[in-house]
Amino acid sequence: MRNKAPHIFLVGFMGCGKSTVGPVLADKLGLPFIDNDQVIEARVASTIADLIAREGEPRFREIETESLRQAASSSGAVIALGGGAFTQEINRQIIAESGLSVWLDAPFELCWKRITEDTTVRPLAPNEETARARYASRLEIYKLADLHIAVDENQTAKEIAEMILSRR
Repeated sequence: MRNKAPHIFLVGFMGCGKSTVGPVLADKLGLPFIDNDQVIEARVASTIADLIAREGEPRFREIETESLRQAASSSGAVIALGGGAFTQEINRQIIAESGLSVWLDAPFELCWKRITEDTTVRPLAPNEETARARYASRLEIYKLADLHIAVDENQTAKEIAEMILSRR
């Protein structure tokens, strides 16, 4: 696998572990960690759920791409993306030009368990049926990532970060 640093972009479905693995990986690499969803929320001074309710998903996707473009123009970092960011072709182009995409491939059941245990409101996964359909619709796109890391509930963030480091 070629090393396309400076950036490592963590992609995958909601609840797959991007925001948990990202800081651990960044620490091991001596790089900053950027959670793109947190950047968006700070920028719009509201939650993503409120942004989508107020302005719609298309506007959220525009802001997401603008935020990704800004992060990609910075010096090297580990960047966790929202679950749908990688599904947008423009975002995949930005990522391909500035770093390595890493798909954290967690099974739906694990993602759903984490989604339901988390306090974050996820408007694009309001119930299991909708979330499962969204998960299934994104799988083929996630497979376009440069690196595929299978994730299960027994792995720690440190173990997943070490798998990424050993394969990048």
